[in-house]
Amino acid sequence: MFHKVTIQTDQRGIQFTKGSYKRYLQPGTYRFSPLSGSKVEILDVTKPFAIAGKDLLLFLKDDQLLQDLDVIDVPDGELALRYEDGKFLGVLTSGKYAFWNLYKQNRFVRVDLRKPELSPDIDPAIVPKLSGYVQIMDVAEHEAGVLYYNHVLQRELEPGRYVFWKSPVSVTVKTLDMRKQQLDMTGQEIMTEDKVPLRLNFVCQYKIVDPLKTLRIRSFEEQMYILLQLILREYVGTLKLDDLLRMKQEIAVFVLSSLHGKQADYGVEFLSSGLKDIILPGDIKDILNTVLLAEKRAQANLITRREETASTRSLLNTAKLMDENQTLFRLKELEFLEKICEKIGTISLTGGGSLLEHLNALLKPQAEKA
Repeated sequence: MFHKVTIQTDQRGIQFTKGSYKRYLQPGTYRFSPLSGSKVEILDVTKPFAIAGKDLLLFLKDDQLLQDLDVIDVPDGELALRYEDGKFLGVLTSGKYAFWNLYKQNRFVRVDLRKPELSPDIDPAIVPKLSGYVQIMDVAEHEAGVLYYNHVLQRELEPGRYVFWKSPVSVTVKTLDMRKQQLDMTGQEIMTEDKVPLRLNFVCQYKIVDPLKTLRIRSFEEQMYILLQLILREYVGTLKLDDLLRMKQEIAVFVLSSLHGKQADYGVEFLSSGLKDIILPGDIKDILNTVLLAEKRAQANLITRREETASTRSLLNTAKLMDENQTLFRLKELEFLEKICEKIGTISLTGGGSLLEHLNALLKPQAEKA
């Protein structure tokens, strides 16, 4: 009795005879004798071509079968992105694959992992579906990025998102902050020309303008600190303490000018600098306070003497005027009498006469009394 096999329109058959590939079967009904040792593997043409336990190479010599298949061979070091009717379906790693082309159109995009960055022809919309195959690097708006492959410099990166394949090539992105930054020098001990030890608090502001040059400097911030330290020592060491205290504003100008001469070597632009504090030793501070107190006392005494002299001169001028003008002298007497009366609660009169007569007697010129 014959064994009947029916293959539907969305199916194809692969006939094996005694375990060996015999032929490719189109849709239809087939009958096989039980004694023939034939077996038919029915495949769904909407799924990839694969037969368990059989190598694909076994079937690729059949030209009729090859017409209905799209075969792709992915070598080591590459990936292939598989699209079906324009829709992304997945990633193919190294190996050989076959897909039916009977009802759908297959397209493959090859990826060379020796070039880790995603090429522009790959739609960014599929990146979330590639999570196991890619790594994402972000460069913020205020940053600049520098790209390295296997620790070898490639190029500078503008702000944005970059996607790289996970591959044998090591990908590193170093970022640098391009905003204005501040370098603080706190409590720097320096000795003046007259051997007075003091401490300075200094600050300078800068921004990176050449990231590639900056990254070539090992311990960049530490070397910037040393540069600032040496410039301060060069300037302060040539000044005596009194000169330093008098020329505080000029320190910032000198330091900024010196930094401008070095900024190209560091890939930065120095924007400003300033001296925040000069911290003196306790004994020096006491001496300066004593000197300052003596100076202020001398200034106060000078002002007092000046005011006393001016007051005496004013009294002398007033006396001359009253001596030359008896009416003015009389008015001055009345003014003082008014002030005296403001301080008296009661007035007692002895003898006859009115209050006015007694007051006239008090104020009568001495010449008339004589």
